[in-house]
Amino acid sequence: MHSQQSPGGKRKKIPTLPLEAFTPPASSASDLFPLPVSPSTIHPATVIDASVVASNGDASLSLWQKQAGPILGSRLGGIIVSLSNTDEQSLAATNIPIVSVMVPFSLDSPDRPSSLPTKYPFSFTTVFTRTGPNSVENLKWALQQGRPVDIDIHADLTDDMFESFEDLLTKATADVSPVPPIILSNLLPPPNDLELPIVKLMSHPVYRKFQSHIAALSFYPQVLIKYLPPSWDVATPPTPSILIASPLDDKKQTKEWKRRIKMYLGPVMEAFGYQRIIFGSSPSASCKVPSTPGDWYEIARESFTELAVEQEAVDDVFGNTAKKVYA
Repeated sequence: MHSQQSPGGKRKKIPTLPLEAFTPPASSASDLFPLPVSPSTIHPATVIDASVVASNGDASLSLWQKQAGPILGSRLGGIIVSLSNTDEQSLAATNIPIVSVMVPFSLDSPDRPSSLPTKYPFSFTTVFTRTGPNSVENLKWALQQGRPVDIDIHADLTDDMFESFEDLLTKATADVSPVPPIILSNLLPPPNDLELPIVKLMSHPVYRKFQSHIAALSFYPQVLIKYLPPSWDVATPPTPSILIASPLDDKKQTKEWKRRIKMYLGPVMEAFGYQRIIFGSSPSASCKVPSTPGDWYEIARESFTELAVEQEAVDDVFGNTAKKVYA
């Protein structure tokens, strides 16, 4: 029993906690003290995949569907598809629900898309490498159509380049009312050197610059961030079966990816909130290695749920927000 001196000079006894405070409740009381939900068991009710690329004339998307696997495939409520060498009508060959079709346009060329989809809702997609003489006018034109605009960032965002990109957003959105959603890709996670250890990355200028850029972009209320496989020049590691419950069975590379992804997810969630993050399975066009949709879904989902286990947040990031934005 401890005691301490009171202001009046008398010693008073400090009460001690009963032994029961340090022992777990009896098994009969387990219903009153439930264990927290494991992040690994939390899945979205429905997945809307906001980044699916139909390449090489695969209008049926059979390869993508095969690679999605049973876990992602069983929850799939629709996709936002970017067409390559495929026209709108050929999508009739797929049995996957098409939420929207992304139509490419150039920030540099004065040419505009010659035809627009009529069967499906559509949005626009473009690539940013630098600001050219036609960039503001072309981006403003796309925004004036009242459709969502995806911008895949293929530039090294130095301070000067980032200021140029901000200037592009500011000028292109001026006098456009209302401004439709602008969705940025290749920022979450950003291109990165995996040789740099996480411990050093936390205090590295590259990471601090990422935090600063994300904070600045969050002040554009129409801007959302797309959560895609990273351009790390390494294929997305395969994830273990959901039937394997032991974390000891996780591969070392998968754990490393999740730790690094969460470092980038944290600042984005803090700046944007989960309502402005959208999941997609196909990486940026700048990525030089493939990523399997089913593997990325598992890593992306587990990384996110380990930071925010609320079901509402998971449902929004992996489905609800994309449906609102694109449909």
